[in-house]
Amino acid sequence: MVRRGVMRSSLLSVVDLLIYVLLICLALLTLLPILHVFSVSLSSSQTVLASKLMLYPKEPTLESYKFIFRNDVLLRSLGITVFITVVGTFLNLLFTTTAAYVLSRRDLPGAAFFLMMIVVTMLFSAGIIPGYMLIRSLGLINSVWAMILPGLISAFNLILMRNFFWSVPEGLIESARIDGAGEVRTLVQIMLPLSLPALATIGLFYAVGHWNEFFRGIFYMTDSKKWPLQVLMRSIIAQADMNELGLSNQQVYQGGKLNVLTIQSATIIAATMPILAVYPFLQKYFVRGILIGAVKG
Repeated sequence: MVRRGVMRSSLLSVVDLLIYVLLICLALLTLLPILHVFSVSLSSSQTVLASKLMLYPKEPTLESYKFIFRNDVLLRSLGITVFITVVGTFLNLLFTTTAAYVLSRRDLPGAAFFLMMIVVTMLFSAGIIPGYMLIRSLGLINSVWAMILPGLISAFNLILMRNFFWSVPEGLIESARIDGAGEVRTLVQIMLPLSLPALATIGLFYAVGHWNEFFRGIFYMTDSKKWPLQVLMRSIIAQADMNELGLSNQQVYQGGKLNVLTIQSATIIAATMPILAVYPFLQKYFVRGILIGAVKG
């Protein structure tokens, strides 16, 4: 029996090793495109034009990054995106937590009906054209609020937060009520401090969604001066169009230090880094918030 147990343990070790090797290979495959884009962004124009796949910078230079961070069009677009992300995420958290707290109250009449109506919105959408007509009738075309208000509350995040609030012991809330705390004070001083993992989770969801928002920018922002970063990147990357940056493609190539590929790559890296920089600080809350909000309740 002991020998059989040792053999089974050895077999599991070999299987685990193979799984780890496979996962490492898959991780490396996903990193290759990022590494290539990063290397192109730091390489000189001549080496980029002469090479295909680049895994490390050749003739390293920061000219592409100097160009994009000195370009008024890119900086304006970046500022719009930062505003949408910061203000939008704050409003998302404010309205989502408030609605989730209300729906988590066990004495709320019709709570099951309201929750069912919210779930229905996850299954059916009104469509693009009615949404555009609504935004236009509200006078929000070419307004940053058109990027924020339509997605003020996500049904998925609302249910996640509601389940988290539901998991808080009712006795804790009753104790706060006995001490004279009202609903607002209970939410602010009791529920929110306990819900940091869930807040970090849905906050990250909202922030990434705002930062990467593209379709609303295409539909609602017809003025190129009000484009968020992702829409401007689409014009630069998909169409290889430097005119949006106030520079013709011919001028880019004649300069010698830059070309369309290096500017495209530097723009992609610059747009990706803020989210990658924030994620490690929220990672410890992320998995815990997902598990608690999804399993309990």
